[in-house]
Amino acid sequence: MTSRQEFRVVEGVGDDVEDDRANQRNHDEAEVNGNDDQGYIRVVKGHRELVYSIEDIPPWYLSLIYGFQHYLAMFGSTLGIPLLLSLDLCMADNPVDVGKLIGTEFFVCGLATLLQTTFGSRLPIVQGASLAFLGPSQAILRAQGSCPASLAENSTYTEEEIELREEFWRSRMRLLQGAILVASLVEVFIGFTGLIGFLLRFIGPLTITPTLCLIGLSLFETAGHFAGQNWLISGTTIITIIVFSQYLGNVYLPVPCFSFGNRKFRVVRLPLFKSLPVILAVFLAWILAAILTATDAIPKGAHGRTDFRTSVLRDSPWFYIPHPLQWGIPVITLAGVLGTMAGVLASTVESIGDYFACARVSGAPSPPDHAVNRGIGTEGIGCILAGLWGTGLGTTSYTQNIGVIGITKVASRRVVQTGALFMIFLGCFGKFGAFFASIPIPIVGGMFCVLFGLVAAVGLSNLQFVDLDSSRNLFVLGVSLMMGLAIPSYMQSNEGVINTRSLELNQILTVLLSLNMFVGGVVAAFLDNTIPGTKEERGLASRRAEVPGHIPESGGSTCYDFPFGMKRIRRMRFFRHLPFSPTYKGYVISCSDSCRKTKQNANNTGKQYEAVSSSPTENP
Repeated sequence: MTSRQEFRVVEGVGDDVEDDRANQRNHDEAEVNGNDDQGYIRVVKGHRELVYSIEDIPPWYLSLIYGFQHYLAMFGSTLGIPLLLSLDLCMADNPVDVGKLIGTEFFVCGLATLLQTTFGSRLPIVQGASLAFLGPSQAILRAQGSCPASLAENSTYTEEEIELREEFWRSRMRLLQGAILVASLVEVFIGFTGLIGFLLRFIGPLTITPTLCLIGLSLFETAGHFAGQNWLISGTTIITIIVFSQYLGNVYLPVPCFSFGNRKFRVVRLPLFKSLPVILAVFLAWILAAILTATDAIPKGAHGRTDFRTSVLRDSPWFYIPHPLQWGIPVITLAGVLGTMAGVLASTVESIGDYFACARVSGAPSPPDHAVNRGIGTEGIGCILAGLWGTGLGTTSYTQNIGVIGITKVASRRVVQTGALFMIFLGCFGKFGAFFASIPIPIVGGMFCVLFGLVAAVGLSNLQFVDLDSSRNLFVLGVSLMMGLAIPSYMQSNEGVINTRSLELNQILTVLLSLNMFVGGVVAAFLDNTIPGTKEERGLASRRAEVPGHIPESGGSTCYDFPFGMKRIRRMRFFRHLPFSPTYKGYVISCSDSCRKTKQNANNTGKQYEAVSSSPTENP
């Protein structure tokens, strides 16, 4: 690692030439960093320009700024998901606890990010609340029955009644904790054993597309319900997000900065609209809601008023440190575990694509097998932490933070770790979670309309690998999407329709068949692996290089090595056979007689033959 500030100009994939405007921005950034005349230029072929690479360590003040940027980028998604889950947890009468839940979510995401960047894949990738776990969690909670009627405002209740309400939602949370804890062990197992390479042989783009797409599409009703409580406020949120991220993305605003190298203030231009579209839109819509509340344009008691939960900030503690088992001892049910496994598998497949995308924008070599295996296993550990602390959701890699690296050209691992420290600190700040627990519901609805749409679009983007002119592929895609929407809709409209002789089996089938992504994913996987089709047609050939077991070696790069102990690991041959070790070389395949003859002939001609598989699942 190096603490020297380096400014690199890197050639693009094509014949891209930086225009004067981009060069001026790069000059500004270099001068702010205090190295306008001290940096040097290095050409890294095949990647865009980088200000800091993975191994670089920016100055502490720049690490704080860039780290906070990553925190803001993951803020919108991480905030919205626990707010949505709190409704199914029946926390409507416990807004203070909702604030604690939000703080716990950020705290655990910070821990998971530190683990991933330090011991996991070692890529500068942020871990956040996984939307893939939301569907299973909702299905588990809805199988337990509906929430009791909300307490009337301006009424007095005994402490015993309030405690019963609190214990009611905590008992539901403990069901989610138990399901996440056990299901996450599967992710740990398939990661650290290298089994993910074998599983991905049966999970192609036609399976991934409906699975991820249905995660977003299945939540349209909730997004519409929240937004519909005040379309003026939610519409403002939607429009401002669109304008900021799409129309003003290339607008650079002047920002005053202090150059420690030159010891003077200077104004630089930064793409704030493109970097922070969600947070800016939320605050603008919140200001509009405050104005409408002050003028009573929104009637009292109606949704959208900013004084709806003013008591939350008053009643919340200044500091609350989340701790394991804070909601009680987790409860494990077979139905909950099996349902949550669907979210685990969907999150795992999505994260693998994020690793390769992060490596590309960071200028790093493609992640080797051991880095992917270790990353997935570490994500499983992060989900276990989520189950112990009680967030109600697992963690996964965040694609939006990869986009932040592409915008800022700062791929430093230390910057992302600094962002993780922001998550942990602000997660312990009780008033912080309480403040955002009081956000008007229409603003959340507007944010969901955009967020869930993007999730569905990410799923559809996997179709770039398949042949869309093939009637076979269109059949698989259409049937899986329709079944993924139709069967769960039928299950929700006909409660108790599953009636076997086993109560446990009834719960298992009810939970699984109520999951859009599970039904769509299973149907797609079955059809894609049984209907005849070529690898090129199914999109498997074009994705071959992106699947563990077919990954090129890292070319001697140390960015995927452990932060310490590598000398001892390299000396011990035992570690070469561990799928998560940086020295992992695969399993040796035994030679047959013909293989030995070939080997002998090769040795006679001065060549070396080594029958070593690049992964434990690769065909010899």
